[in-house]
Amino acid sequence: MHTVLREEKKFLIGIHEFISKSHQLRQVLLQDEHNGTHGYMIRSLYFDTPFDRDFFEKQAGTEVRRKIRLRIYDPKQDFAMLEMKQKQGTQQLKRSLRVSRADAEKLIRCDFSPLLMYREPFAAEMYGFLQMHCYRPKTIVQYTRKAFIAKENKIRITFDHRIVATESSFDLFSENLNMDPILDPYDVVMEVKFNGFLLSYVQQIINSIDKSELSVSKYALARQNAYQTHI
Repeated sequence: MHTVLREEKKFLIGIHEFISKSHQLRQVLLQDEHNGTHGYMIRSLYFDTPFDRDFFEKQAGTEVRRKIRLRIYDPKQDFAMLEMKQKQGTQQLKRSLRVSRADAEKLIRCDFSPLLMYREPFAAEMYGFLQMHCYRPKTIVQYTRKAFIAKENKIRITFDHRIVATESSFDLFSENLNMDPILDPYDVVMEVKFNGFLLSYVQQIINSIDKSELSVSKYALARQNAYQTHI
């Protein structure tokens, strides 16, 4: 199991700002090893209760809330990460468990029993939580990410664009999902993740960006879009 505790700030910026600042950040921060030329793909299948408790708690700004998802980086990979993100105030706790592709496919079908075969206590906790609250797949969200890292304080700055989603299929490993944009193609979500404080030179770069703070998550954007479509 992998555990990360940190603060997160989200901002909405334009594509030109993203190109400019990613070039600037390359000069002073390390690039994520998976960045490549254009970034790397992230695809997440989000779960929620039958009455979308997590979504509505996010919309209401509930102090303590969570998101549960299965995440992959390539439809061909043979594993997925089962993750729970818990937010309390400015703090974010993310816990992750690597599960096999076969087990992930069972979780997607709401068969949570494979979690009982893992030794990590987090797996048993997730089994009980998913079963007790009747969690079900709700939406798949996919985007392209570029990430930059400062090792001194575990600072991570990410830029997510080409954000699309679907609720017509929950086949996380499909190579042919029909997905729709949930943000303008020229919008980019910038996330700043850090422990305790930001280094001054990183703060200066962030302050120089023309941005507006974004409180809504990609999961909430996808569900919000779906609710508006169904009205």
